[in-house]
Amino acid sequence: MQAKAIARYIRVTPRKADQVLQLIRGKRVDQATEILDFTPKHVAKVIGKVMKSAVANAVAMEGKINIEHMHVKEAVAQAGPTLKRFLPRAQGRATPILKRTCHILVVVEGDVVDVPAPSRRGMRTPKAAAPATPVTEGMKAPARKGRTAKAPARKGGAAKTSAASGGRT
Repeated sequence: MQAKAIARYIRVTPRKADQVLQLIRGKRVDQATEILDFTPKHVAKVIGKVMKSAVANAVAMEGKINIEHMHVKEAVAQAGPTLKRFLPRAQGRATPILKRTCHILVVVEGDVVDVPAPSRRGMRTPKAAAPATPVTEGMKAPARKGRTAKAPARKGGAAKTSAASGGRT
């Protein structure tokens, strides 16, 4: 069973990324993560994330996979789009600067364990209902803070006055 993960538009040249990918090709996943942790290149951190994503994809597809026996089947850095910039030079000339990007592909392969995965319905548990507090005859419902038993206050300040008290509304 194999799974893959791709990181696109990484701002590093494909040649520099391939130098690090050569270190992990064909290795077991745990060995490859150890190598990447101690590799002093910026792209090693990105490749580690891609490899972890590929392992997570394998676990998500099959459920029970023996991660100890999983290994890196394929690790490739393909060329992405090149950003073209220009640097001004003497006598009105311009020198092109090519900022290369790459797409990193990691494919991992491993053995599937023959233990059947539990069904998703069996994993759900019903929510427990909150216990209701019964109101007995001697008890009153708790009053809300800041409110009285009168009618709620209206927007705009004062409550509406009646016609007998002055007729203003």
